[in-house]
Amino acid sequence: MIIFNNNAFHLCTKNTSYIMAVFGGRLLNLYYGKRISRVPDIEQMLPISGPRIFSCPDINEGDISVSTDNLTVEYPTFGSADLRTPAFSARYADGSEVTRFEYAGYEITEGKYRPEGLPSVYAEENDTVSSLKIILEDRVSKAAAELNFSVFEDYDAITRSVKIINKSDKAFDIEKALSLCFDLRRSDFDMITLNGAWARERMPERMPLRIGVQQVESMRGITSHHENPFFALLDRNADENSGEVYGFNLIYSGNFVAGVQRDSYNVARAYIGINPQNFVWRLEPGESFVTPEAVSVFSDSGIGGMSRIFHKLYRERLCRGVYRDIRRPVLINNWEATYFDFNEEKILSIAKTAKQADIELMVLDDGWFGKRNGESGSLGDWVPNTDKLPNGIKGLAEKVNALGMKFGLWMEPEMVSPDSDLNRAHPDWCLHIGGRTPTLGRNQLVLDLTRKEVREYIKSTFDRLLGDGYISYIKWDMNRSMTEVGSAVGGAAAQGKVYHSYVLGLYEIMEYLVNRYPNVLFEGCSGGGARFDGGILHYMPQIWTSDDTDAVERLYIQYGTSICYPYSAMGAHVSAVPNHQVWRTTPMKMRGDVSICGQLGYELDLGKLDEADMNCVKEQVKAYKELSEVFHNGDLYRLLVPVGNNAAVNEFISNDKNTVIVCSYIIKGTPGAPHDYIKLKGLEAGADYADQSGRAFSGDYLMNFGVTVSYTSDHKSDITVFKRIKK
Repeated sequence: MIIFNNNAFHLCTKNTSYIMAVFGGRLLNLYYGKRISRVPDIEQMLPISGPRIFSCPDINEGDISVSTDNLTVEYPTFGSADLRTPAFSARYADGSEVTRFEYAGYEITEGKYRPEGLPSVYAEENDTVSSLKIILEDRVSKAAAELNFSVFEDYDAITRSVKIINKSDKAFDIEKALSLCFDLRRSDFDMITLNGAWARERMPERMPLRIGVQQVESMRGITSHHENPFFALLDRNADENSGEVYGFNLIYSGNFVAGVQRDSYNVARAYIGINPQNFVWRLEPGESFVTPEAVSVFSDSGIGGMSRIFHKLYRERLCRGVYRDIRRPVLINNWEATYFDFNEEKILSIAKTAKQADIELMVLDDGWFGKRNGESGSLGDWVPNTDKLPNGIKGLAEKVNALGMKFGLWMEPEMVSPDSDLNRAHPDWCLHIGGRTPTLGRNQLVLDLTRKEVREYIKSTFDRLLGDGYISYIKWDMNRSMTEVGSAVGGAAAQGKVYHSYVLGLYEIMEYLVNRYPNVLFEGCSGGGARFDGGILHYMPQIWTSDDTDAVERLYIQYGTSICYPYSAMGAHVSAVPNHQVWRTTPMKMRGDVSICGQLGYELDLGKLDEADMNCVKEQVKAYKELSEVFHNGDLYRLLVPVGNNAAVNEFISNDKNTVIVCSYIIKGTPGAPHDYIKLKGLEAGADYADQSGRAFSGDYLMNFGVTVSYTSDHKSDITVFKRIKK
């Protein structure tokens, strides 16, 4: 619901309020937090007059009572009265860089605003969603900004995107255009970011705000292993279950910046958007530019409450297509079983053994095309390697289908090897800068997706492979960051557009594919989890979470990922031991118990397992099929997080509250501490619940006394299912 009254805008979700007002021609944000049922006279919420701040300019001539550092500005600009981090800056035809956006009008509509050409959260017919457009204009430069908000009342989330319009008769260059900028009238927060590296993605880091700027960013062309376009601000004493938390996420798959500036006057400015580094967007008269969509949520139920809002919104209104609401197939991938050393006979052997465990999808990974026997060549030459596959992909797929299994394929469509027929035919199709030797990553270059002919080549490649319908799954990989980012087309003026235009080209291809092949399951991947973001989730409902498949490491990685993203989005595989990344040995049961909460898969040669482990796999696959509805669509409560503890405990509750799953993992045995009592959350106090053995417990017992977690051995796991007893 959106209310406009007395120059104030009140954006209401079920449990939150976001309030803005026009003051002195400027648009200010005044409040974001727990819902206010009735907003008082807006004058009471405006900045209070006080002593003059001599270091800051006055906003109105002759009025020294209010300076810019008193104001919480909704979309601040560079060069005028606000001297803090701006959301927008531009260079105009006369060389000046001053913009002063002033309020020029608004429009309220029912339904969801969709940023053109970009992924976004969407609304369905029965959703309670309304949108607000606020128009800001600079009277001198004739630049305008349309701030587009959409309020998801039932989901407790607000999305926003900005459209910049050139209403003048001269071109200007946008140098910075963030999607969200929000000033909070306090700064005593902690900040959580999701940081890491290859094989240890999205490790939560929590730190108190300090004076100055704290931010995360990517300049790698992708969102990266190292930092994620998410951050949260929370009370210093907030934990999983209590305290106020603000969460911010950018639905974007390229260079980003996200951070907070804390000033000396107790104001914290939160912001997120496209990274302005190497971003210059020439806007001709009459043209417009649209920023990626940002999502903000507020919870007074701690970090867990914030996470559950993101999870439900992204599961139901960011992911889409036929696989959004149905159980996805259990798969086996040959990569860690064979790497490049395989042939048709070996793949069929893996598939036949997997079929015995009721695994449903056989995925052929890297090495099936061109002359590919290692990392040194053939990317871009998407034709079968007949030395390995004499009957081609179609012949292999038909044999896999005859086993009663679906067939899937690994591809890296955005890449080209220097040693490839594609590169020899089109050496200028890669991102490069003339006269400079390109830097290789994994012996490969990045195709220039800003070029229409390159995008059409990729589309036609998929049309050739998917057109016959024998491929049911594509693992879309992207294994390197971008360097020497330039395009052979467009000239000098276009080079500042390349990073963002690349992402727009990527989205165009993905949109084409998911519409043309709605029954193909696409899984995103980028050297593991380097592009685990909302942009990819709009096209691909699951993403390979990390190349690190060790059960213990995955507890940390999946925990950090779940701060913002749902378990339904996490590709999670069981692999061989000793693990190929960290060389740790963990029991088959624990490897399965860690993976079963995500999208379950196997990445090993099942034919090498002993009978006990093979039986364990069969039990895991059966349990996954029975419980995945709860794991993927229910509410998550992180009862004990792995960071700082020798154990981790997650609780999943079905939407109807009839099934509760408690997953406990012992990371390290602790002598002298034989057990812990972990209290469950979210149950009905007066209801009774029975576990697998038939023992009954009341809801208030489970929430107030809890369940026992034993520390008697290393690397132990247990999954307990409670069913509500119907009276």
